[in-house]
Amino acid sequence: MPGPAGETDITWLRVLLVTDLLARAAELHNLQVLTVLALADQASAQVAAFERTADALGIHPPAARASLSEARTSAGGPIDVHVVSQGTGADGSQSGLVARVGAARLRRVDDHTEDVLVSTGETVALWRRHVAAWAEAPSRPIPARITEQVRAAFGDLDTASALALLRDLVLDADVPAGAKFETFVYADRVLGLDLPRDIGRASG
Repeated sequence: MPGPAGETDITWLRVLLVTDLLARAAELHNLQVLTVLALADQASAQVAAFERTADALGIHPPAARASLSEARTSAGGPIDVHVVSQGTGADGSQSGLVARVGAARLRRVDDHTEDVLVSTGETVALWRRHVAAWAEAPSRPIPARITEQVRAAFGDLDTASALALLRDLVLDADVPAGAKFETFVYADRVLGLDLPRDIGRASG
């Protein structure tokens, strides 16, 4: 929705992103995850628009949708984690951790921001090409030190450290291509950058 000075309130998108990140991290530790989108009095058309935007950004859709009063039934039992926007109350009658997500607003894109977005897009495209090339090499296990670093980063939901690790790994001549492939695919289970997308495509 519109905000001051041409800003757009995207708190709802941050809630979906945090929920997806938590679910991906849990699944990385072999936990079964079921996400339920609990809605108040939200118009279905608006919710559909929200979910289309989230899907375009690679955010996994919820497994189920329900009203606030029916969320527990849809989940099939107690809810372990409630992800809510700051200032929104969670049902005090239910158990589980409450994770509150701060407000987020999207400002008009300036030249600097646009440069950052372009650079980020180029990095992701480059990584996808690397992963596609590495997929042709014999598979190799992820080195223990890298496994520990990735797990530590995702254990703290420190995606910035995970991304820095991947940037360094691209240039690390001591790590075989097959191990780089396994590392990037493993990390992408949380990052959700669709890094294996170009595997099998003609390089042109």
